Amino acid sequence: MQSSNCGKPSRLMEFKVKDLTVDKRRLVQVPDYATLADTLNAMVNHASLITMFLLLELTGHWLGAGGSMIVESDKQSGSARKQYIGMVTMLDAVAHIAGDDGDSGLDKKMAAPISSIIGHCPEGLSLWSLNPNTSLMNCMEILSKGVHRVLVPLDSNIENISLGPELVESASAYVMLTQMDLISFFLHRSSDLQSILSRTVTDLSAIHDTVLALTSKARVKDAVKCMSAAMLNAVPIVEASNEEEDHKQLVDGKNRRVLGTFSASDLKGCHLATLRSWLPLNALEFAEKIPRTLLFTTATSTPGRELVTCHVTSTLGQVIHMVATKHVHRVWVVDQNDGLQGLVSLTDIIAAVRSALLSQDL
Repeated sequence: MQSSNCGKPSRLMEFKVKDLTVDKRRLVQVPDYATLADTLNAMVNHASLITMFLLLELTGHWLGAGGSMIVESDKQSGSARKQYIGMVTMLDAVAHIAGDDGDSGLDKKMAAPISSIIGHCPEGLSLWSLNPNTSLMNCMEILSKGVHRVLVPLDSNIENISLGPELVESASAYVMLTQMDLISFFLHRSSDLQSILSRTVTDLSAIHDTVLALTSKARVKDAVKCMSAAMLNAVPIVEASNEEEDHKQLVDGKNRRVLGTFSASDLKGCHLATLRSWLPLNALEFAEKIPRTLLFTTATSTPGRELVTCHVTSTLGQVIHMVATKHVHRVWVVDQNDGLQGLVSLTDIIAAVRSALLSQDL
């Protein structure tokens, strides 16, 4: 016999995308001719939006990302005011900075127009929009397939529900719905998801077993190049082996002791002089130093960054709580000796919840 809690997840089927975007802030934008330095400075000025990625705005007549035309229009006349042509991610910036000439050409790289930088990471040129009336389950389907964020028009002129980027989408304003927003929603509605959140990440098949890592002897400069080549937003830093190994390359982190995390977002908002001084640093030293800088200092900051990990026996609810409260996009799975066993990403969490909801609905 099913318990009374088993029916609760069905309540989630009633929610729509617009229910998740009620308190979302307007997008932070930069023009297509802004330089990388301008953009990073803008990120400093919007440090409170540290998880927000900037969108490009264009007042010309470009064909938008992925063949779409996502246009911001005048609310009264409906005439186009600007077109979103892409999204600036820190991985784009990292890939650009990690060019062959290294930090010797850093000044020139920072002066490059941001429109020439988007696209290093495919996500930067893949703008997805979802109608506000899209169901929660359909939204989860998109965000469970590696799409990290979608645009939601506040007053779209398109009434149909879409599961992909519109060919032409026009609205007076947009907000951005991210994977983290969905995770926070899961936490807020945890009572409706108790039968799922009480299961382990192993039981829900939410763990990636293979994880590439940096050794503790890798430099920031080399870490940036490695992450750029592998298109990874973050990697664990593991204890260097006593054996000879190339610290300029990513290694298989399996069973290696995890010491820290190196993330592309850690470079977000740093000024040119700061970035230049960081590139030669040891990656582990950099990871430990970041929380002490002004950009990352808050009333609740502590010296050094807390390493966020879980175990194969951790419940999905425990992992979601870690992700939402620690503001991380992945949790390293370790054994009792801090040996790396895998990772649980936001994509994995969303996919696990959606799969479990569908199986309960059958």
